[in-house]
Amino acid sequence: MRAVIQRVREASVTVNGSQYSRIGQGLLVFLGIAPGDGDPEISWMIRKILNLRIFEDSEGKMNLPVSDAGRDILLVSQFTLYADTSRGNRPGFSGSASFRKAHDIYNRFVGVMRSASPLRIETGCFGEKMQVSLVNDGPVTLIVDTPESSDE
Repeated sequence: MRAVIQRVREASVTVNGSQYSRIGQGLLVFLGIAPGDGDPEISWMIRKILNLRIFEDSEGKMNLPVSDAGRDILLVSQFTLYADTSRGNRPGFSGSASFRKAHDIYNRFVGVMRSASPLRIETGCFGEKMQVSLVNDGPVTLIVDTPESSDE
């Protein structure tokens, strides 16, 4: 599982010209799902996202996780995070989970995250062409991959 995590002042998802979801300050998380991902990766990634200390404390140091900062989270599925660009100019996507598997894992991920956190959790619209708008704060952008063995 791979996540691109951006600290944002605001972010939104538009589908077919209508706003689908929106958050204020918080995290925009683009989530890529690999074929072998399952519950261990879901648990690991959710813990990592909720506990990353990337919000500023009263002294201006990045020392607070999203929950302590009282911010929102916007989760957007993005299969292109597993694009293979090593050969030629057209990306290959064999490193991404199938549509059906990714849809199942994404829905489980959202459900587990909502159960694990009292924060406002918004989502993109899985499988749809989306326009994602954001105002990056910092900018702070991190790429996080689950370890080979997610039971760490």
